[in-house]
Amino acid sequence: QVDPPDVEGRTAILKVHAKDKSLSPSVDLSAVARQTPGMSGADLANLLNEGAIVAARQNKNEIDQDDISNALERIMIGLEKKDGVMSEKKRKLVAYHEAGHAILGALMNDFDVVAKISIVPRGPAGGVTIFMPSEERLNSGLYSKEFLENRMCVALGGRLAEEIINGKDNVTTGASNDFQQCTQVATAMVTQLGMSDAVGQRVIGGNGQGSSGPFMGRDFMGQGAPPVSQALRQLVDGEVKRLVNEQYQRGMTLLKSNMYLLDELAKKLLEQEKVNGDELVKMINKAAAENKLVLPNKVMATAGFVGEVVDTKKTQCLHPDKPAMFACGDCPRRGGKMEEQTMAVAAFAGEEIALYTAGNVVAKKDQCVHPDKALMFACGDCPRRG
Repeated sequence: QVDPPDVEGRTAILKVHAKDKSLSPSVDLSAVARQTPGMSGADLANLLNEGAIVAARQNKNEIDQDDISNALERIMIGLEKKDGVMSEKKRKLVAYHEAGHAILGALMNDFDVVAKISIVPRGPAGGVTIFMPSEERLNSGLYSKEFLENRMCVALGGRLAEEIINGKDNVTTGASNDFQQCTQVATAMVTQLGMSDAVGQRVIGGNGQGSSGPFMGRDFMGQGAPPVSQALRQLVDGEVKRLVNEQYQRGMTLLKSNMYLLDELAKKLLEQEKVNGDELVKMINKAAAENKLVLPNKVMATAGFVGEVVDTKKTQCLHPDKPAMFACGDCPRRGGKMEEQTMAVAAFAGEEIALYTAGNVVAKKDQCVHPDKALMFACGDCPRRG
């Protein structure tokens, strides 16, 4: 079995399949490669073919970046329901639901990057928040306990936003798939991954489906897990409920503390239907600069784009160990160039925002300072800065 190509391999494959296609100069195949972790060569060829179809339907002579993005969403989620009619009340509900997912995902230390938020119905979904998995995490297959807890919290974000806006008695069935994902993660943590102190480091129920068959002899002959007692099942159920409830309370506190950001993102979604990751980052920067970005008992510091004024009265870096959340001036995510090789860096309380100019060795580079690394902008205590 051949492993899926890494980001460099995907970029090379895309270049091969793009030779016979008319691409717009604005198309960045390396950016497309970063958005397609886990895809094989055939998947990438199909992606460009779908992008060509999307462009042809709009009578375009070239395939641009939006065409490829729409093709990727079509493959991952389904076709847009352009003729679908949504009432203003439902649009508002979907906007807050997706905003809840996106904001919790963006504010988590160890989680995937928010790539796009949309309230345009696709396939069975009324809206979607797309996260870009970490290449390293995907290749290694290793997920930390913090990541799994964050995943549960983010999955609950849609229902939490609905409760905050409409109240508990007016929630909808839109979060059913989110609950399924959340329950699966919590159950795996307790029964398969040894992440519950009460249950301990052991596997319960084989692969989570109970024993291997109706005959106990199979279990004792090594063909399945030992039978599970009723008391142990109750303990597992209690631990699953505890894990889910903890993330529910954590997410509720986080969203209520960031109502300004929740309202702003929902408003923007209602206006333009789609918001990309860069736009969300700018909104987070703006909220932080106005001292409106908070976590429980914490106020956070953010890095700024070139030329932005950043408030330093914060206590903790916003996105430690998160890939490419704060892109430097030359980052492909922004498509811009560094002006006079100057960039802003997040600081802790008491520090001033440092602007690294051409006189500093960090800024002498022609490209992004930390491309595809864990910290695009190093915070005050980043090991990369010492």
